[in-house]
Amino acid sequence: MNRTYIIAEAGVNHNGSLDRAMELIDAAKSAGADAVKFQTFKALQIAAPYAMKAHYQRHQTGGDESQLSMLRALELTEEMHDRLIAYSMEKGIDFLSTPFDLSSVNLLVHKYNLPRLKSSSGEITNAPLLLAMASSQKPIILSTGMCLLGDIEAALGVIAYGYLNWAASGISPSTKAFQEAYRSDEGQLLLQERVTLLHCTTEYPSPVGEVHLRMMNTLASAFHLQVGYSDHTLGITVPIAAVARGAAVIEKHLTLDRSLPGPDHAGSLEPEEFSAMTKAIREVEAALGSNVKRPSAAEIVNVEAVRKSVVAAKPILTGEPFTSENLTVKRAGTGISAMRYFDLIGKTATRDYEPDERIEG
Repeated sequence: MNRTYIIAEAGVNHNGSLDRAMELIDAAKSAGADAVKFQTFKALQIAAPYAMKAHYQRHQTGGDESQLSMLRALELTEEMHDRLIAYSMEKGIDFLSTPFDLSSVNLLVHKYNLPRLKSSSGEITNAPLLLAMASSQKPIILSTGMCLLGDIEAALGVIAYGYLNWAASGISPSTKAFQEAYRSDEGQLLLQERVTLLHCTTEYPSPVGEVHLRMMNTLASAFHLQVGYSDHTLGITVPIAAVARGAAVIEKHLTLDRSLPGPDHAGSLEPEEFSAMTKAIREVEAALGSNVKRPSAAEIVNVEAVRKSVVAAKPILTGEPFTSENLTVKRAGTGISAMRYFDLIGKTATRDYEPDERIEG
């Protein structure tokens, strides 16, 4: 099995502080994550003044301020991106970010040339954003919270159209063009090469009973793409289980302190918990191993000690036939295998045997 790509979702848990964001990078690296991910957006471009906060946001931060007001306080400036990307490189951890508007896609692609992009579940119906991301030709990690299969197929159609660069060929973007791009052999090949779907339950924290990890298998079967899991449950059990079910990517929120104010802290892991999750995931990967059933190196040395051989149950004289009364099976398994016990019944002893002596054949 390939190594699971573990993303520490710092998100907006920096609360607008560059120093805290850098501490989150340190924590993600120390916890063994492969990548640390933030969110890139211009608040004025993604939320209208009258937009209400999401249910979980109201629960964590109150309902008095607007979503726009909340987002303004959590926005990372371009200068902060400069520092965070450079610091991530210095620490040897991948920097990722989720863009929420077209200018943010442009920033991540053209200024920073990030190796891959991450799309939020909330943007899966945002065709202009998906098209801009796919037109960059970057691999995309696509979260699928709140989706029906049809929603995912429609999003993949936009992405296939962008990867195929049909706009440059004079084919204008449209629902029909997206569907044709999705159905094309070349579009499917590009999706398989570049897109990872993340199963996700968009609630913070997610009730365990509403996670439905089996949906990962449904996604893999329906779309023939690499599948992972973006986790919003409390604790570390569910993401570990997702790896056992084949998740290629795990995304989990990371905070320095769960008691900090902000929309995502309460549903995040603190550094020690994230480290425990990473350690458990790596152990599960090692345990999954091969699907070929054969003795492992660790167990083959125990064969002789725990398997049984055919031995004499009582004294047997030369020429005497072997019977169920004078044969039995006992450890150690260094003689004729007990699997051959019935083949010996009725044959004649070629020499004398004492009780517990291994039968020769």
